[in-house]
Amino acid sequence: MLLSDKQKEFIRESGNHRWAIKYGATRSGKTYLDYFAIPMRIRERHGKDGLYALLGNTKGTLQRNIIEPMQSIYGTANVSSIKSDNTSMIFGERVHCLGADNIKHVDRLRGTSIKYAYGDEIVTWNEDVFEMLKSRLDHSYSHFDGTCNPADPEHWVKKFIDSDADIFKQQYTLDDNPFLDSIVVEELKKEHKGVFYERYILGEWCVAEGLVFPYFAEDSTPYITTNTNYNYSKITIGIDFGGTGSMTTFTATGYVNGYDTLIVLDEDNLPIREQIDSNMICDKFVKFYKRILNEYGNVNFIFCDSASPTMINSLISASREAKLPTYNKIVGCRKNAVKDRPVTIDRLLNSGRLYINQKCKGVIKALASLRWDNKNTDIPEDENKGNINDIYDSFCYSWIDFVEYIDRHKKY
Repeated sequence: MLLSDKQKEFIRESGNHRWAIKYGATRSGKTYLDYFAIPMRIRERHGKDGLYALLGNTKGTLQRNIIEPMQSIYGTANVSSIKSDNTSMIFGERVHCLGADNIKHVDRLRGTSIKYAYGDEIVTWNEDVFEMLKSRLDHSYSHFDGTCNPADPEHWVKKFIDSDADIFKQQYTLDDNPFLDSIVVEELKKEHKGVFYERYILGEWCVAEGLVFPYFAEDSTPYITTNTNYNYSKITIGIDFGGTGSMTTFTATGYVNGYDTLIVLDEDNLPIREQIDSNMICDKFVKFYKRILNEYGNVNFIFCDSASPTMINSLISASREAKLPTYNKIVGCRKNAVKDRPVTIDRLLNSGRLYINQKCKGVIKALASLRWDNKNTDIPEDENKGNINDIYDSFCYSWIDFVEYIDRHKKY
């Protein structure tokens, strides 16, 4: 196995510390190394007292980010998928695999002793989970390996890294990975601007403040199009249901060449009124659905705010009554972390993979006006000024279910 200088340093030095945390740029090699480090740590502690634990933002992200890549290297006979009891067999050892976004998910570790724990995306964890983990690493040979992308410098993970605990820490920049083709490196650097570049290319902990996409606000013309005449791989509609003081919004997005390019095709909304019932929402939806079918063709999925199952059922009934295709098409969307959505949008915009039909004034305004939250600077504010958050949400719902494919797809 070829290793970078940073990776060699980690293998050489990290085992002498209780904690080992790598943070920094994406695709810098910090997580790839763990596909080999995890089995090494497990074998080192074979036969010793305590449990093994792998923790990620959710069990699903842990399966995608850690288990599946290890399976591709070692095979499913040596690394099993996460089973219904939240465990995986890794080289004959039973390993607990848990989501760390909620303390309830890891309650089964209370009162246990942990000899080795691995943490994926630790900045996304519930802080109480991390505090509990500290007390569970109670052997002289107990060890924790963790990775993350940087966030706000006031984040609790950064404060722990800077503490006097026994920590081996490494910061990775994109240039620390010598195995990436130089053309790929240059293209990756083009994918982000501003705070995203500092965090995901330079690996810096920095404050996100002001506009989320300032370059878009300054000049949106490079991202606006009048050409929507493509052979779309799929077309989706995202729906955010309104409430008191908010709009119900619809956004249609077309996918070109698989997940290569996304084009925002059309939008609509139900203006705020004193009284809005489900019939009004259904009528508006049916008209919008028909418009997309007539102008662009088959709609593959309609992803709705999953917090409103009753409204989803109402839309299904309304579309059936209107004789519109509904089978397995109108569903609740899978929501990813709110903080991750701007990262994907920034990557798409800067790599020339996202364009917006010029008539979609609401989406254009939403992206140009979206600001970071002053209290939690890792997420956009949710004050809904001018209902931009409703429009932004329905836009995000139109692609969130495919975000892993979108993020992995490259033009180069």
